[in-house]
Amino acid sequence: MQKVAEFKGDVKDRSLAEMGRSRIEWAASFMPVLAQIKERFAKERPLQGVRIGACLHVTTETANLMLALKAGGAEIALCASNPLSTQDDVAAALAAGYEIPTYAIKGEDNARYYSHIEAVIATKPTMTMDDGCDLVNTLYAKHKDLLAGVIGGCEETTTGVIRLKAMERDGVLPFAVVAVNDALTKHMFDNRYGTGQSTLDGIIRATNVLLAGRTLVVAGYGWCGRGVATRAKGMGAHVIVTEIDPLKALEAVMDGFMVMPMEQAAPLGDLFITLTGNLHVVNASHAAKMKDGAIICNSGHFNDEIDIPSIERLAKAKAQPRQFVDQYTLADGRKICILGEGRLINLAAAEGHPAAVMDMSFANQALAAAWMAKSHATLERRVYSVPEEIDQEVARLKLESMKVAIDTLTPAQVKYLASWSEGT
Repeated sequence: MQKVAEFKGDVKDRSLAEMGRSRIEWAASFMPVLAQIKERFAKERPLQGVRIGACLHVTTETANLMLALKAGGAEIALCASNPLSTQDDVAAALAAGYEIPTYAIKGEDNARYYSHIEAVIATKPTMTMDDGCDLVNTLYAKHKDLLAGVIGGCEETTTGVIRLKAMERDGVLPFAVVAVNDALTKHMFDNRYGTGQSTLDGIIRATNVLLAGRTLVVAGYGWCGRGVATRAKGMGAHVIVTEIDPLKALEAVMDGFMVMPMEQAAPLGDLFITLTGNLHVVNASHAAKMKDGAIICNSGHFNDEIDIPSIERLAKAKAQPRQFVDQYTLADGRKICILGEGRLINLAAAEGHPAAVMDMSFANQALAAAWMAKSHATLERRVYSVPEEIDQEVARLKLESMKVAIDTLTPAQVKYLASWSEGT
């Protein structure tokens, strides 16, 4: 581990740095695509002179992204995008060992969370890298004087993209942003396979419940909901889906799941998981109908998918029988549990997505940052999709790393696909 003359950051315990370094290197062994991009970046330096302000989940996988960006010439300051998602040993390693200013402590309160965002903003970033849009929102709300110096940004998650597109509609988006979440190699794999596995991992670590034979209610059948529902079904759970979108609801029915409103599902479910990006998907009226021992958790970005204050008002007592489990006793004696303070259960109680799937997500993030650095002068103040060539490159590199080969079109096939004159 390198020793640095000056420590920059706010972490729980600097002595955890060596443990963090070891786990960062372990994750790197499952991220071959990002490793190739890091090697390329070290030669080409596409981010030379760019100051990146990053507000992301501080995990081993994120650490490897930061190292790839640094290899590309970027100066970086990093803070957490969720108060419970930080891995303290990783934060210590980044700040104390890799000379990346890092401001993140697992369990930090709201005031400290935003003070860490302010610390990143104090570095006057010229590019943002967000997971949930809190960094961009804080910049826009409190630091308009710095906006002119920002060439663009990248957004990692569904909730953040929704917020940014709302800013664009209202004409207040301050600079161009790439919606990394919308890359096919991100949401089709990270959201489905990553969230599907890591959400159930977080629930099991927090509760040690058996999923087989239980009724599990999945709120939202987007890519994340599909992943959770499919994996829960594979583990023997009876799955109910709640939806507001008729097409997604129809898809869930065709996939073999029961579909019904949350009011109808509330008395049937043993375990409830929200993955919608919306407000108060589970509230007091639902909790009032739930079984004794029902468990509620969230795998969306923000903790307001569960209306915790309204559920607390129903309760006559609150206890914490296990770490990450808040147990509420209702007036009639029934007990309802909320996991991880309603925050991302896969990061609050577990380690988040496996490195192998984050390899693609963060490869997109790194290449999107390089594209933004190169193209920003020609971009408007709107939300851009990841260029198709980046998506294709990430998929190609991932297949190559897995030793999987695919066919290529022959000249005749290329001509046929481009023609309108061929028929029966």
